[in-house]
Amino acid sequence: MQKILFVAHCLLNTASKVAREPREGARQEEELRIAVLKKAIDQGVQLVQLPCPEFTLYGACRWGHVREQFDNTFFRAHSRNILEPIIREIQEYLAHPRRFEVLGIVGIDGSPSCGVSYTCRGAWGGELSRRADLQEVISTVQRAEGSGVFMEVLNELLHEANIELPLVGLFAPERERVLSLLDFS
Repeated sequence: MQKILFVAHCLLNTASKVAREPREGARQEEELRIAVLKKAIDQGVQLVQLPCPEFTLYGACRWGHVREQFDNTFFRAHSRNILEPIIREIQEYLAHPRRFEVLGIVGIDGSPSCGVSYTCRGAWGGELSRRADLQEVISTVQRAEGSGVFMEVLNELLHEANIELPLVGLFAPERERVLSLLDFS
């Protein structure tokens, strides 16, 4: 039986992420990303890459965002549009349980779009060039409990299709959550 794992786009393609300076914890996240990929490959798990809603909407030269910026009807509609083919793909694999086992879906915790247990929040937005309080606004950005908007829409679509799958986020301080998806005999 072929095992399949759906993964956030940047788990396989870190070039799609917002360009930024290395931050605290980045090394541990990269080590976990590599550990997950290595374990999946070593066990013959097939990886299906989800589309990146940020890249497909804003491209490579975008600024970082927070959940509040994506929590709108336009971003949700875009997410739904690019996820509907993924739902059909999941349905097709699930329709053949003797051939395929869908292990689950891996998001990226801390992401405003692909976070599962944690997202990125803040009082962010507006014109940057004339803000006297820019550093104060930037300081409001923080990791918070909750899902990113893209993963929230994915969850809604899964529910509408009556599909139940584990959905976990890649998060270095809680590395066992994601690695447990790949623990099987």
